[in-house]
Amino acid sequence: MTRNAAVETSEHTVAGILRRIEEKTYTVGIVGLGYVGLPLIDTFYRKGFPVMGFDIDETKIDAFREGRSYIRHFSNEAFAELGRSDRCTLTTDFSRVSEADAILMCVPTPLDHHREPDMSYVEATVRTVAPHMRKGQLLILESTTWPGTTDELIRPLAEELSGLEAGTDFYLAYSPEREDPGNEKYNTGTIPKVIGGDGEDALNIARELYDAVISEVVPVSNTRTAEAVKLLENIFRSVNIALVNELKIVFQRMGIDVHEVIDAAATKPFGFMKFTPGPGLGGHCIPIDPFYLTWKAREFGINTRFIELAGEVNTDMPRYVVQRTVEALNIDRKAMNGSKILMIGLAYKPNVDDDRESPTYVLMDLYTEMGADVSYYDPYVPVIRPSREYGHWAGTKSVEWTEEEISQFDAVVIATNHRDIDYRQLAAWSQRIVDTRNVYGNADVPEHVTKA
Repeated sequence: MTRNAAVETSEHTVAGILRRIEEKTYTVGIVGLGYVGLPLIDTFYRKGFPVMGFDIDETKIDAFREGRSYIRHFSNEAFAELGRSDRCTLTTDFSRVSEADAILMCVPTPLDHHREPDMSYVEATVRTVAPHMRKGQLLILESTTWPGTTDELIRPLAEELSGLEAGTDFYLAYSPEREDPGNEKYNTGTIPKVIGGDGEDALNIARELYDAVISEVVPVSNTRTAEAVKLLENIFRSVNIALVNELKIVFQRMGIDVHEVIDAAATKPFGFMKFTPGPGLGGHCIPIDPFYLTWKAREFGINTRFIELAGEVNTDMPRYVVQRTVEALNIDRKAMNGSKILMIGLAYKPNVDDDRESPTYVLMDLYTEMGADVSYYDPYVPVIRPSREYGHWAGTKSVEWTEEEISQFDAVVIATNHRDIDYRQLAAWSQRIVDTRNVYGNADVPEHVTKA
């Protein structure tokens, strides 16, 4: 084959892929059907694409087929529709990835016990998928990770196990997830999508694919840049949250309400962005992502002091809340040891059932270590699910929302401010409240409420 013929064949292949995307005959495979993968598969399906969902958890596949949602903000009806549609295939059989045209990997990237990146889920996914890849497929990682992951880990491993060459036989890209569970204003289809490709062809194909279902696509020069974008977003939030958390402690000692300060500062129409303090960081992004850059920066001989300091401040916040709880109990001449403590809110943020990395777990452990008897109430998390870090709480059930139940606790700690909770009722039923979320505002705070 002459060089010109090879170029023409390559162009024809890319052109054919782009045509199939335009015609919506291009099958999109999603690996990992959790808080990131689930919205993606639903978004592509709603826009008319054939979709395939892959997960190692058979119970998730069964839930789709039975119309039984395992994520609160997705309805049973939406699950049932996907489960019975001819355009949707759901399976634990990863040999079938060869049937998909695009493979989008949406798997966890946690930290290990040394606070270093745990890439075992990503690597295991590539090892499972790559042997079944075929020519012409598009492989995309959506998991948050350190800059260079696509180049240094995904590409060589996929090439080795598939026997294919990136850029020639298959196409590789990176597009960070930007999910915000429970956000009523933005969803997968309306949040701008950042994309970096391993070469121009990969970028063009990935851009066309996402452009078919998402309102705005933001291409960047390469995969490393796209990986860095997500880290910057969450480092920015981590640092600013750390700032207001530290100011909360300072202002509390000065007798100043930090929330009143923040609200007044937020009236400035320029040069200020509002962040609010809390009992610590939670979720799958902000407590974890900054340390991916910290870890990678050490390879280049750089210490990310600002990022690490913010991490220290945010990590210490649960201990501040515990100290304020001790002070609140002292008002009633009670010790932490032997007291009954009720946590309000197990999810890491309001109005969702996502409890990953929730600071409530840290608080529960700290109270227990001090001899307290700890329970929780959360209408979104009726039973604690098994997890790697907090498996010792698995199976614990939320208490009932009754005056008889709530009134027996020596202190109630508001860790997550779900809107479905009647806080006036809570104040009427409770002996002592520690409010870490300012649910009672800056004025007319009940006398038995301690802000933390």
